[in-house]
Amino acid sequence: MRYALALVRSILFWIAFVIMSSICSIGAVVALPVSHHATRWFVRLWAQFHRLICRFILGHRVVVEGAMPDTPVLYVFKHESAFETIEQPMLFRWPAVFAKEELFSIPVWGQAARFYGLIPVDRDGGGKAMRAMLAAAKAALANGRPLVLFAEGTRVPHGQAPSLRAGFAGMYRMLGVPVIPVAVNSGIAYPPHRWVKWPGTITYRIGETIPAGLPRDEAEDRVWRAINALNPPAALETASE
Repeated sequence: MRYALALVRSILFWIAFVIMSSICSIGAVVALPVSHHATRWFVRLWAQFHRLICRFILGHRVVVEGAMPDTPVLYVFKHESAFETIEQPMLFRWPAVFAKEELFSIPVWGQAARFYGLIPVDRDGGGKAMRAMLAAAKAALANGRPLVLFAEGTRVPHGQAPSLRAGFAGMYRMLGVPVIPVAVNSGIAYPPHRWVKWPGTITYRIGETIPAGLPRDEAEDRVWRAINALNPPAALETASE
C-alpha cells in the first residue's frame, strides 16, 4: 500500500515537473533578448514550482540548519539526488553552478542553462577546459555570485561517502576564496537514479566556513567531513578507514 501511494504520487510529480520544466526552459530562452532578469525569473520559477510539487505531491518537508549567505564564496554541496541541483536558484539569488558538460546538450534546457550562467565541467577537456572553467568561475565571483560545486562528481545514495574529486582541490587553490560546505540527506526521500520518490524531511546542514589557503589535505578532509555530517555515523567511520 505504501509503495502504491508513492508510485501514484511520483507519477503525478513527474507529469507536473516535465510540463513545467518545458514551459520554463522555453520561457528562459525566449526571454533572453528581452531581459536577462526575465531569464533568471523563469529559472527561479522552475525551482519554486519544483519545491511546491515536492511539498504537496510527494510530501517533502525542507529544513535548513544554519545560514547560507548569498556572497561570492565557493559552496560545496553533498550530492545525493537531483533535488539539491534544482533547488539552487531558490537557495541563492543567482548562483553559478558547476554542471557536467553533457547536460548542456539537452534541447532548450541546455541553452537556458548557458544563458543563465552555469559553468560547464568538461572532465576530458584537459588544460584548455580547466582554464575556461576557472575563467568563468572568476567572472562569476567578480559579479558577486556564489559558486556551487558538487565535489563528489556524481549522485551517491544516502549513507555513502566517496572521496572528493580532484577538481575541488584545484578550484580551492586557484580561486582563493572561503569554502562553505553543505550536507544534504535528500537521498532518503528523493533517491538517485530512481523515479519513485518517498515522503520525508530533507535537511540542509551548513558547516563551518573553511578559510582559503589551507593545505590541500586539510581542506579536503574538512569539506568531506562537513558534507557527510548527515550520514549515519557508522557509514562515515567506515568510509574514513
